[in-house]
This record gives sequence, C-alpha cells and structure tokens, in this order.
Amino acid sequence: MDIFNTFIMLLNEMSPYLLLGFLAAGLLHSFVPQSIYSKHLAGSDARSVIKAALFGIPLPLCSCGVLPTAVSLRNNGASRAASTSFLIATPQTGVDSIAATYSLLGLAFAVIRPVAALVTALVGGLLVAWVERSEGVQPVNETNNHHCDCEDDDDDDCCCHDDCCCSEPPRATTLMGKVLEALRYGFIDMMKSIGRWLVIGLVVATLITVCVPDDFFAAFAQYPLLNMLVVLALSVPMYVCATGSIPIALSLMLKGLTPGAALVLLMAGPAANFASVLVINRSFGRKATIAYLAAIIGGAIAFGIIVDYVLPAAWFVPRMASEAMSCSHCTSWVNVVCSIVLVTLLVATQVGKIKRTREIKNNKTTMTKEYKIKGMMCAHCQANVEKNLAAIEGVEKVTVDLASGIAYIEGDAKPEVIIAKIEQLGYEYIG
Repeated sequence: MDIFNTFIMLLNEMSPYLLLGFLAAGLLHSFVPQSIYSKHLAGSDARSVIKAALFGIPLPLCSCGVLPTAVSLRNNGASRAASTSFLIATPQTGVDSIAATYSLLGLAFAVIRPVAALVTALVGGLLVAWVERSEGVQPVNETNNHHCDCEDDDDDDCCCHDDCCCSEPPRATTLMGKVLEALRYGFIDMMKSIGRWLVIGLVVATLITVCVPDDFFAAFAQYPLLNMLVVLALSVPMYVCATGSIPIALSLMLKGLTPGAALVLLMAGPAANFASVLVINRSFGRKATIAYLAAIIGGAIAFGIIVDYVLPAAWFVPRMASEAMSCSHCTSWVNVVCSIVLVTLLVATQVGKIKRTREIKNNKTTMTKEYKIKGMMCAHCQANVEKNLAAIEGVEKVTVDLASGIAYIEGDAKPEVIIAKIEQLGYEYIG
C-alpha cells in the first residue's frame, strides 16, 4: 500500500468523528460559561481536585493550550492541587479526541482513555494537596473564597481585573448567536489550534505504516513492559496533541506494538513534554512538577500493565484493523464527504493565518513595538495573550502573529509591565 492511499485511508476513517468532535467542542465553548471553571477550582480539598479533573477531560485543549488556562486559573485563586489536576486531565483527552479514538482504535480505547486521564489527574492533584498540607498551606474551599458575581451590580468586591470572570469576553445571547459562535469556535478556532498537529500525526502514522516492517515490534511482544518503557522514553520529550497521537498509536499497533504500550503513548505524549514541564515548574513549583510527572508516568505504566496483563486482548483490537479484515474497499460516501470538508477547513484556516500575518506586517506603524514570545503553539495561546496584554493600562491595540510568535503592541504601556504579564501567563519573552 503506497503512502498516498494509506494517508487517504486514515483520513477517511477519522474525518466523520473529528468533525463531530469539533462540533461538540464548539457547543461546549459557546453554551458553558468560562466563569464556571474558575469558580469551582479554588479549593485544595479532594472535591476541588475531582471537579478540576472532570472539567478538564471534555475540554479540547492540547498541552500548550491548557498551560495558559491553568496559569490563569491559578492566578485567580485556584489551588496548586486543583490546577495540577486540571493540567493532567485536560491534554490527555477531549470530546474531539474521544470521538477520533473510537473511530480508529475502538470502544475499549475510547472508554479507558478518559478513565485513565481522570485517575491520573486525581492522583496528581491529591499528591500536590498533600504537599501543600505538609508545607502548612491553608486549604481554600468554596465557602471561604470569594468569587465575583458578575450579575450583581451591588457587589463592591467584584474583582473586575484581567483574568477574572468579570472580564470574560462578551458572548452571544440569542440561540442563533450561540450556535454561530459554536460553529466558529469548533470549525475555525479549533482547526487553527490542532490542525497542524493533526496533519503531522497523520503523516507520521502514514510513514510508519508504509516504511516500518510489519513484524518490527513482534520480537518484543513477549516483553510488554519493555515496549511501554521505550514508548515512554520517546513520548515524554516530544510534543503531540491528543488527537494527533491516535493515528500514530494505530500505526504502531499494526506493527506489533502492544495495546498497553499504545495507551502509554496516548497518555504521556499529549500530557508531558519539555516545554510543559518548564512552564509548570516556573508557575507551580518544583514539588508540583514532580507530582505532575509522577502521576502521568506512573499512571501510564499502570494502565498499560492493566491493558496488557489484565483486560481481554480482544477488546483492544484496533477498530480499523478489524474492519479491514472483512472489507478492504468499503469507504462510504459519508467518509469521503467528511474528508473533503475537513481538508477544506484545514486549508482555509491555514490560508487565513497566512493572510493575517501579511496584514499585520502591512499595518505596522512607527508606534508599534514588537515582543517575541516563546511557547505559543495554538490559537488558545494567541487569544490568551491578546486578551491579557490588551487589558494592560496604556495598551491601545494588540495583535499576535502565532506563526512568528510576535506580539505587535501599540500604545505607551511600559515594556517591563508587558514583559512581566507575558511571563506571568507562563510564556517566555525572548526579545
């Protein structure tokens, strides 16, 4: 099977579920107020840790997109325990990746993946809570922590500052407006966020499928734990989003990789990479970072062992592989149409990004100052930086070019204030 046909086969299999996942992500973004997330994550108790994990699992944020979100929650009073739980659960899965997981790997993987994310998030969050108690940090809960009530105009303590719920971007109020907002977020913003990584994942999976010998991992089949350790060593330093890791896991399984080792890739790849670890260490502290890594690595190995040694192997036969046994040329017109729509959206968003970059450069003035920022990897990062820098006194206009990592700022705001805000958000100012 040549490279092109393999790529098309993977694309056709994933596209209907990806589009469904993007729609669900848009509806979640449009109909669930962002203030709910920060309001319920202020405590260091088990309940807040559980809430943080449950909030994080359906959110379609990759490891780079979740970092500014978690840092913002932390800056608004969320405990390190709840923030760590949120950080662990969110990048491992999401409504889009759950649907895509089912499309390629089957129901068992689609179920165990969010379960593993939940358990590892709880373990990591509770570890950090234990560290906080050992250090004498006073737990915060919902009864003794004030939250601003944006609907109460008489609340003198309402914290209307940068990242508070009071400064939540205006949202559509009508049903039609919310639906249009959901479509824009799901099929435009989300495409900008993970589109590049999705394509990279598909390309890597295609190359593995075509170029790696079919029995490559067969020699290690009797050593599942060795499989997991090798995959873990490769997964932790690299960056791959939750959705982009799925075709890679599938292609490796078709070459003999054990299901447990594939699960290790699905868990550790999206949740742990060098960039994330550095930001977490700077924003949450060394002990929280250790708990973060321990929960992800330990949880990935533990669930990998359960899959390979405890659960029935028949549950984890890739859905795509089992269907190929009975039907080699049965791609439906629905899959083809969905693939065409998905590719069209991907191309349109990338073209839009190129046009935006050109417009930014053409509209620069002599008053425009440039700030090179390291760590922005998706549209969530871009929106977060633009929103927070625009709130600084003296800033008249902010435009962030994600491709180059440059923020163009007009106004008389002090550079040191802008740089401090960039670093506070978890990014790195490099010039």
